[in-house]
Amino acid sequence: MSAAEADLARPARRPGLLRWALREPVAAFSALAAVLLILAAVLAPALAPTDPFDNDLSLAMAAPGTEGLLLGADNQGRDMITRLLFGLRATLMMGFASVLLGGGIGAVVGFAAAFYSRLDGLLMRCMDVLLSFPAILFGLAIAAIFGPGILAVVLSLSVATVPLMARIVRGSALVAMRQDYMVAARAIGMSDARIIFRHLAPNCLSSMCVFGTLRFGQVILLGSALSFLGLGAQPPVAELGAMASEGRTYLFFAPHIAVIPCVMIFVVVLVFNLLGDALRDALDPKLRV
Repeated sequence: MSAAEADLARPARRPGLLRWALREPVAAFSALAAVLLILAAVLAPALAPTDPFDNDLSLAMAAPGTEGLLLGADNQGRDMITRLLFGLRATLMMGFASVLLGGGIGAVVGFAAAFYSRLDGLLMRCMDVLLSFPAILFGLAIAAIFGPGILAVVLSLSVATVPLMARIVRGSALVAMRQDYMVAARAIGMSDARIIFRHLAPNCLSSMCVFGTLRFGQVILLGSALSFLGLGAQPPVAELGAMASEGRTYLFFAPHIAVIPCVMIFVVVLVFNLLGDALRDALDPKLRV
């Protein structure tokens, strides 16, 4: 075998992490930023300079840089860095819980609708009914039943995520069901559960991950809006939407109280939207170079 033939026979080497980062700087930045945000939320008790509930009224509405407070203090004299870290933690937990719960239920519904054609019409019509109600309305209804709080926001956003994930999974599953290996699996008598978990679900995983990442940014916006309206986290719990709501009263005297949480919400949504776009480009063979 010649050297040229040996080079052709040798499997292609995947680009290293550095080369990938240089080739896809937006994807690398979004992935790194997402990891840093998650680490900051997880390590909030260790990174926070003070307790999130400790207040000093003599420092109320202190401007950034006053008395060693890098981001200033809120209307109760609490360190904004500490409140921001714990607010980020609550917001990310709310987003992850909503996407995982709603996405998991939606995936089950989508697989059932695609695999069992008799259930397709009934399940999809139920999803259409859920799609006709906005998430804000779900939040109001659930808050009226369970009372305002993070639980009400998580439940409302989970219910709003179910039909969206169900449609995504059903579409991907219907395409996979037409493949030859799925026909062969049915022909050899493989059980429905094994076909779904071994063949169908792995082929839909990429679209589920991309949608879940993009949906996460939407959930953060909706959850912050519900908290801003008073349906989410209740004082003195720190949450970005609730912090922005508290700071709007002092917008002309101490704008940093409301502006800083809003900037953090913007950063979180932007990072996860960029990450979702990067995952779509990486996992979609039509977009892969």
